Amino acid sequence: MIRLLLADDQPIFRQGLAALLSLEDDLEVVGEANHGKEAIALTESLQPDIILMDVRMPICDGVQATREIHTRYPWIRILVLTTFDNDNYVFESLQA
Repeated sequence: MIRLLLADDQPIFRQGLAALLSLEDDLEVVGEANHGKEAIALTESLQPDIILMDVRMPICDGVQATREIHTRYPWIRILVLTTFDNDNYVFESLQA
């Protein structure tokens, strides 16, 4: 079973994605974060296998959260979600 954490500041998107992913037998959505700080805290407590991380979120954005999580938990895979089209911002998130 693959354990997923969703991090996105749009509740409707996050809840819809969680509902869709929960239909898969080999995936379990173990938590949902509304911002980067919450994603960091939930990562510590839930230890997901994969995080689906939005780039632009309030309080702590996905780039900063990805850096911190990757430093603490290098074995956790992070997939970046975004509709943002600023090449520099997207590139920065890939480097995190």
